[in-house]
Amino acid sequence: MIGTTLIFEALTQNWEIVLLFFCVAVLYSSVGFGGGSSYLAILSLTTLAFTQIRATALLCNIMVVTSGTLIYAKNGFYNWKKVLPLVLFSVPMAFIGGYLKISQVFFFILLGSTLLIAAFFMWMSKYITQKSKEKNYQKSIIKDISYGGFIGFISGMVGIGGGIFLAPLLHLTNWDTPKKIAATASFFILVNSIAGLIGQYQNPDFSIEPNITILLLFTVFIGGQIGSRISTKKISPFILKRTTAVLIAFVGFRILVKYLLP
Repeated sequence: MIGTTLIFEALTQNWEIVLLFFCVAVLYSSVGFGGGSSYLAILSLTTLAFTQIRATALLCNIMVVTSGTLIYAKNGFYNWKKVLPLVLFSVPMAFIGGYLKISQVFFFILLGSTLLIAAFFMWMSKYITQKSKEKNYQKSIIKDISYGGFIGFISGMVGIGGGIFLAPLLHLTNWDTPKKIAATASFFILVNSIAGLIGQYQNPDFSIEPNITILLLFTVFIGGQIGSRISTKKISPFILKRTTAVLIAFVGFRILVKYLLP
């Protein structure tokens, strides 16, 4: 009863955040992503400690992409011989990234930079997809391992799954069909979010605010279930990505100004 009361109080005090998380979960899950970059952008504007921000974003990521990953697997969209090299190093590197003890200033500078880069990739996604059609994929396990490891490490430190970086890269190299790339990004987000969260948990500085976290997890679960059932014909991925790019670029710029300028 006490726990329910505390969660209800968290809802009344943070209803704007809850509403934003719900919208992000619906929109991102409708096009196969988790929404980690947007969760971080929203939480960075709150009073939560940066260690709590990272953990909460990863938990919400896991909640949203789990069902999508299972649906993709059920429908046979995974070519495991191509997928596994991408996560071979990404998972341990995400763990290391999550485990590393970093300062608040470094985290927010890294977060601001990551959001700006993510915004660029989202804004250019249509061009990247079109450009990929002009190239033939040259299979290279070494490249896939390298890409996965680097993205996994950054993702673990920041608190995202890394799909926002992996998907454009796979499109640029014409790695596979758009549907299989979306499926691969979903799986990549899931395993790296889990690894990054475990790494953070092993860090002595790990902390989480249980009431708001439980509330947000429930929110993104409902939103993710709705989004996964919405046809992309009803929500244009292009408009979604362009709108989100502007929003997270604004937050990223605001964070960098705050922590880089005296």
